[in-house]
Amino acid sequence: MRPSPPHRPRRPWHAVVAALSTCALVCAGLLTTGGTARAQASAWTPKPSPMTTPWTDRVPVDEPLPEYPRPQLTRPDWANLNGVWDFAVTAADAGQPSSFPEQIRVPFPVESALSGIQRKITQNDKLWYKRTFTVPAGWSGRRIQLHFGASDWRTTVWVNGRQAGAVHSGGYDAFSHDITPLLRSGTNTLVVSVWDPTETGGQAVGKQRIREVTPQPGGGIFYTAASGIWQTVWLEPTAPAHIARLDMVPNLADSTLRVTVRGAGTDGHRARVTVSAGGTTVGTATGPVGSAFAVPVRNPRLWSPEDPFLYDVKAELLSGTSVVDSVGSYAGMRSVAVAEVDGVRRIVLNGEFVFQSGTLDQGYWPDGIYTAPTDEALRFDLQKHKDLGFNMVRKHIKVEPQRWFHWADRLGLLVWQDMPSMDLRTPDTAARAQWEAEYDRIIDQHRSSPSLVMWVNQNEGWGQYDQARIADKVKASDPSRLVNNMSGVNCCGSVDGGNGDVIDHHIYVGPGVTRPTATRAAVLGEFGGLGYRVPGHEWYPGGGFSYEDQASITALNNRFVGLLDAIRENQMPMGLSASVYTEITDVENEANGLLTYDRQVVKVDAARVRAANLALIDASRNPPPRATLPTGAYKSLRVTTPGYTNRYVRHKDGAVFTEVVDGNSSSLLKNDATWKIVPGLADSSCYSFESRNYPGEYLRHRDFRVYREAGDGSALFRADATFCAVPGSGGVRLSASNFPGQYLRHYHAELWLATPGGAHAWDAPASFTEDTTWAVEEPWAP
Repeated sequence: MRPSPPHRPRRPWHAVVAALSTCALVCAGLLTTGGTARAQASAWTPKPSPMTTPWTDRVPVDEPLPEYPRPQLTRPDWANLNGVWDFAVTAADAGQPSSFPEQIRVPFPVESALSGIQRKITQNDKLWYKRTFTVPAGWSGRRIQLHFGASDWRTTVWVNGRQAGAVHSGGYDAFSHDITPLLRSGTNTLVVSVWDPTETGGQAVGKQRIREVTPQPGGGIFYTAASGIWQTVWLEPTAPAHIARLDMVPNLADSTLRVTVRGAGTDGHRARVTVSAGGTTVGTATGPVGSAFAVPVRNPRLWSPEDPFLYDVKAELLSGTSVVDSVGSYAGMRSVAVAEVDGVRRIVLNGEFVFQSGTLDQGYWPDGIYTAPTDEALRFDLQKHKDLGFNMVRKHIKVEPQRWFHWADRLGLLVWQDMPSMDLRTPDTAARAQWEAEYDRIIDQHRSSPSLVMWVNQNEGWGQYDQARIADKVKASDPSRLVNNMSGVNCCGSVDGGNGDVIDHHIYVGPGVTRPTATRAAVLGEFGGLGYRVPGHEWYPGGGFSYEDQASITALNNRFVGLLDAIRENQMPMGLSASVYTEITDVENEANGLLTYDRQVVKVDAARVRAANLALIDASRNPPPRATLPTGAYKSLRVTTPGYTNRYVRHKDGAVFTEVVDGNSSSLLKNDATWKIVPGLADSSCYSFESRNYPGEYLRHRDFRVYREAGDGSALFRADATFCAVPGSGGVRLSASNFPGQYLRHYHAELWLATPGGAHAWDAPASFTEDTTWAVEEPWAP
């Protein structure tokens, strides 16, 4: 593998950001906070955070999150408006208050400690923000754009007492207003109101719920709300005719980057796009504004998790031969699709099946709730995915700032992006219209990120409706990516739309059995949920829960690695293309994380987890030969555990044991130790073992113990009596067809269905692999 070189835009926007941060502008006297605001900022302090992350105390008061907020559309001039604003809360139907008695640090949600407010907000409240600013003199003659990364939920903006643009409804998409006509020389006053009904409204809310902001028991899988401004607010000067968005879609079939330059005031203009690498131009092309045109990228270096190479992109707006606007960007050349690989529908990246192993990432922080305390913190969770060997992340019913996608692009993580769900109830007509409009904007704003490979429309039936129509609509809007019509179609009353690119199951603890169809690849959208509470790092001590508590760190490691190994040995060969483990960090009282909620402790053995993930991903590229057994033949199954290799599987009084068998053994014992291998009763690609001396009776697991039974012919019996062969050192391992990853094991001479890392005595880790490996020998009773 070649390491990816650092991304170096032709326009060094990271240097520009440092030079034109809020602090730099304030210190130069160009951007003022107005009145007594700076004195208030010096006196302002955050509230104590219930849990502190490594970055809690590193957040500047005047200049939080100073980094350039839009990495795929950069300009050198901008001004960050983050910092301490005046603040007030009124009744939901009230007008602008006469005074703003509090101060809030933007852009942290009102409920967060880092905002300095930290209190519950309900549908009966309206939030009010106020600050002043002065437009830099060097921006004279240009249009001034006011940008909001995100504000939850209904946001109205006034500049100098006049409303800027339309009211914005949406909690997860960016929006902007051209405020040029509202400005005056000298000091300008900016006022913002936000009303957020959270789950009492009909809008997209994800996991947010109205509740007290201090740690408390309970809460389940829903968390503290995040109301108000929660992403960067900033000013940017532009030419009257300017570029507003770049849509970039790689086309590997003809080695081009298809670019659509979208702009404002661009009638009669054309666009020129140049793609370069390391300062050397790779390709350039000129085309119409608002329509796609192709830029050649000859012999493209393909973007992948192993080599997340990014090309530099420069887009120019031309009036005749004159350049009237120019922006910097970047792009990755990659493709994602579903294709048939060895007769199985698989997800392919750049034409190759690469198993996608990821985690559920909900993007919550104990100090900032929805807003990471710093850009370093925003990057941290993604870097931990890489450190642990994951190559994918499912961003679960939240949409992150554009810088998060930038880090995923640069680090090399495949992203499944959920559309945040509405409340669990069936939405009305107005809620549906709002949800779809916001989804459309989210797709537009993130359609150029190379890391984003799948849109996940709905989850477990929450607020579900029109699944098939929405999946078709999203695919038509963005055919370059995969579409998941419903994550967890087997769960919670959800209804599968029947279309899209994947069929997605949720199985806790799992991994379970998810099979591809004739048209869709199989993915495990959620599994795991293994819990371990770390003393001193709990949201509410003693209040944490998980899907399966682990008694110790050792047990957590054994169980988790056992799940990854089970996917590699069983689910992937049977057709699984991807899996999403719940989850990367604890979230409030959910203790399922591989890391604690405060990011202070990595619970698992990072090297061991990384090795298991890399083995899983490598096996998808280089699958080992499948283990096969001779159907129709009588065979005996011998123990391979050193010191016990003279023992064989035999039945006795209906139960199954191992016993020493040799030439002097009785005929009865030899018959008991002989089995006819037949095609699996539940799955003909697997196997069943029929008794030699009791035809019609089979090896069958029931409540973990293994018996010889005739059964009742039910589907359950057939599944219990079917085992799939997995290659083993010196033999084969036999995994339960209906519980992949649970293996036939001898334990104190008894046969059990054993789970790697499981909590039962027969799951003990000592000699687990040897005890579950069987040599298929010539029969004792032919």
